Amino acid sequence: MSSHETQKPSAADVGFDPILMAVLSSRFESIIREMTNTVMKASRSSVIKNGRDMSCGILTYDHRLVSVEEALPIHVTALELTTEPITELFDDIKEGDAFLNNSPFFGGTHHADLTLCVPVFHEGEPLFWTLARSHHADIGAPQPTTYLPYAKDIYEEGMHFPCVRIQEGFKDKADIVRMAKQKIRVSNIWYGDYRAQVGACRTGERRIKELIEKYGADTIKRFIEAWMEYGKRRAIAAIQQLPSGTFSYQVRHDPVPGVADEGVPIKVVVTIDSKEGLITVDARDNPDCVQGGLNLSEACAVASCRIGVFYNIDSSIPHNAGSASRIVPLLRDGCVVGRPTYPIGTSCATSNCNERLANAVQCAFSQIGEPYGMAEGGGNFSAALGVISGTDGRRKDPVQYITQLMLGLSGGPGHKGHDGWLTYESSVGNGIMVSDSIEVDEAMYPILIEERRVSLDSMGFGEWNGAPGTQGAYRSLTGDMVIEYCGDGGTFPARGVLKGLDGLPSGTWKRGANGHVDRLPDFHQEKVRSGEAIMFRSSAGGGYGDPLKRPPERVVRDVNKKWLSPEKAAEIYGVALSLSKDGVEYDVDAAATRRLREQRARA
Repeated sequence: MSSHETQKPSAADVGFDPILMAVLSSRFESIIREMTNTVMKASRSSVIKNGRDMSCGILTYDHRLVSVEEALPIHVTALELTTEPITELFDDIKEGDAFLNNSPFFGGTHHADLTLCVPVFHEGEPLFWTLARSHHADIGAPQPTTYLPYAKDIYEEGMHFPCVRIQEGFKDKADIVRMAKQKIRVSNIWYGDYRAQVGACRTGERRIKELIEKYGADTIKRFIEAWMEYGKRRAIAAIQQLPSGTFSYQVRHDPVPGVADEGVPIKVVVTIDSKEGLITVDARDNPDCVQGGLNLSEACAVASCRIGVFYNIDSSIPHNAGSASRIVPLLRDGCVVGRPTYPIGTSCATSNCNERLANAVQCAFSQIGEPYGMAEGGGNFSAALGVISGTDGRRKDPVQYITQLMLGLSGGPGHKGHDGWLTYESSVGNGIMVSDSIEVDEAMYPILIEERRVSLDSMGFGEWNGAPGTQGAYRSLTGDMVIEYCGDGGTFPARGVLKGLDGLPSGTWKRGANGHVDRLPDFHQEKVRSGEAIMFRSSAGGGYGDPLKRPPERVVRDVNKKWLSPEKAAEIYGVALSLSKDGVEYDVDAAATRRLREQRARA
């Protein structure tokens, strides 16, 4: 089947008018965009409205993913697991209900990702679910953070809502809201963020009802079946373009003292069956759950197995239940990257080992050889993404604050034809989260951000570079800030593939009031007093391919952007430079570059 033939649905293949299919698929996408904008505009905490750590989606009532639009991959790629237990637990679901789910043991990602689920009815028949998933700034854990690598079980994590009916008859259940407000820090911020999710789901509910009224329930139902079949057919066609075979790749999470002293090795085996158009991802040969918060939830493990595959096939394929059915994750109970054993801790399930698992899957394809696969992306995360808390005493009436910063996102991996994405952040985020606005952060919280810039010479060098890391510094204006972070990538940086080099590792430092700088642990809680500052460098992405094959014009562009030094241009890429006539930028010295690369090749 040619690539052209896979670009559009055929009425003969799917039994549905392809023009109407395109219209309706776009309508569902537009509904999700409106839901997303509602969360963005109505939320109160900076991690949601500024950093964009949130996603919306639509499922059929029987738990099949219909569509996503600019959502975090880790939030939505296994979204069906979030609503399946609701229909198992409740036999009286009705219009006007809303359910809150953040339990890793009931299909949630991790405890900070509160997901609101609203059933959508038409003439008494449930047809869809609208979902809004937001990473809340606080969830009531003993420590002021939502990432707890040392939390051994859920009793140390804060509030869990295992498929709780929080609305009935379109109204909040006041007792449940009161429980949450009692437990969660800055509860007014939490409640505002929750109400933004309610607004998004109810908006989606209304828009779906309007769509059904316009086209009729029968047409919408036939569209859903055709749409799922189309996604399946497109995925099969894309997988058939890959060579069959079995490929493995292993990564390692950084050591976490007392939890994983040697780090956590994570291995995947990817089997491509081109004839059947099927890819199996086997993640069972991995360590048992650790006594800490690094364990994945089932939703995260399934999603990361799918994410790594989707990155290596045609990006225009619909990401729905049909295409996902051609990816088979194999997981093990009681495994650190499998299905966790209750009540083991999963606080860091959406980051850390999860990021490493997605990397292992996406990198396994590089074992086929060029042009397949990609390098490793930068790890999560230094104090660039730290959770800060304290009291804002600048105001007439001092108030508590807590939020996660998004000041320096990790660098993306190089892959054939493309350099890594500077604001990639992680394989499970893939550029959807955004770097914080410095002005907004400083207006909302008592901090001063002294610096944020690209870290020179930090990228993973290759024919196609991994993106560089970001470095910077910030300090408290009130002298009582507590920062918590659980970094990964400081010991084992993002690796390059196919002769590409590793990216520079992440790190966190503290500058004392006397100017002395000390390296801090990668997993840490630190008090930041007056005159002190936190300094950070985010992880860089790994490189893809031999650096000596990188086009010289791309090398000189990096130098002129001040991402790369002239010395590294010569040392790594064999590119000689000379100052241009204006004495400001560099030009390639073609003759000297040719000689230099010939010398490197002989060496």
